[in-house]
Amino acid sequence: MNAHRGDTLTLDVPEDAGARHLLTRFNPAAKLLAALVLALGLVPAADPVTGAVVLAVVLAVVPVSGVDRHTLLVLGVPFLLMGGSTLVVNLLYGDQGADGALGAAVRVLAIALPGLLAAVSSDPTDLADGLVQRLRMPERPAMGILAALRLVPLLADQWRTITLARRARGISAGGNPIRAVALFFGRLFSLLVRSIRTGTLLATAMDARAFGTGPRTRARVSRWGRGDTLLVAAAPALLAAAYAISHSAGTLVLLWT
Repeated sequence: MNAHRGDTLTLDVPEDAGARHLLTRFNPAAKLLAALVLALGLVPAADPVTGAVVLAVVLAVVPVSGVDRHTLLVLGVPFLLMGGSTLVVNLLYGDQGADGALGAAVRVLAIALPGLLAAVSSDPTDLADGLVQRLRMPERPAMGILAALRLVPLLADQWRTITLARRARGISAGGNPIRAVALFFGRLFSLLVRSIRTGTLLATAMDARAFGTGPRTRARVSRWGRGDTLLVAAAPALLAAAYAISHSAGTLVLLWT
């Protein structure tokens, strides 16, 4: 499960974790690579069946991901809204009818969920190690990703602090929806200022430690096992099965057709 400790986000997995934490045992680089393969492979599919097959399989993995369902639902709200808005926009203005609109919405969810599961089920430090050591990503962007994941709980705490500080000063909407919107954007601007200051400090600290200037030693080794290879290989296999099912059902529609 995800634990909030100070200003960090960590993934605590018991040593005797069973099937419920199966996904957390894979290398984060393997999970991200599999999610990327699924995302790229689903881009040409404009029908709802292909994306639905992939989405169903990924949803079946959720119980063994080690991720709290409430946390996953909260983090997935933006993608649900994105899928819903895609459905509505394509229904109103698209030229492919209801099937095309549903296919676009399902494709958005099928692309987003694997990446979300891969990120949330991975320890940030292990993820950065995997990106650098296994996927050969430059250190600067990898450490930037690590810093961003570490700062998510800190930004949430700062949002609560800003809200409580304004409440203590008697600044409230008072039932006025227009004022409530103005106060929300005011808090959002304050959070943006704090995040920029924090990002500047992190960038200065990374420059002081000479990130990206040459080879560095590793505190930990990012291990890649047979299961990680099988996970990456399962992604194109799932895509092939999804396209085959859609083709056999006579529903396969590609973007360029």
